[in-house]
Amino acid sequence: MSEDRYTELDRMRFTKNTKSSRLAYLAILFDVLFFVSVYKSDVENYYYTITIGASIIYNLVFLLITFLASEGVKNYKKSYSWVMFVLGAIQIARIFIIPLNAHTTVLAGGPVMDTFQFIRLIVYLVASAACLFLSAYLNLQKSRALDAHMASLQGQQA
Repeated sequence: MSEDRYTELDRMRFTKNTKSSRLAYLAILFDVLFFVSVYKSDVENYYYTITIGASIIYNLVFLLITFLASEGVKNYKKSYSWVMFVLGAIQIARIFIIPLNAHTTVLAGGPVMDTFQFIRLIVYLVASAACLFLSAYLNLQKSRALDAHMASLQGQQA
């Protein structure tokens, strides 16, 4: 192992995983943009359903769990990577719930959601998921490297 790589791994013991953490914050930002874009819409009574209520509750839970996971990956904890992978998959699945249903529903006054808003919502959800996936992947890589480095340090002390 080169001395630069050894130094980089050794520094990880004392520094935070800010790249993964910031990607999680970015995922939160994209989710907030999605949230605002959907809930500012008011098309007749379309948005006054149990689906929207569940979506609001999910958004709050998503924000809390993602923030918690961002703190976990900041400290190189692998288990939070798996949480982020699941959250990313749910973000992708959400495309097929509110945005797709609203885009394909036509009321007397016209479509519930126009094509521009539909595409924008898909971009927000995909971007949020991509940030979560990348954050989780980077954290897994870094935490495995740090674990291996810590094990080698334990072997040197013995």
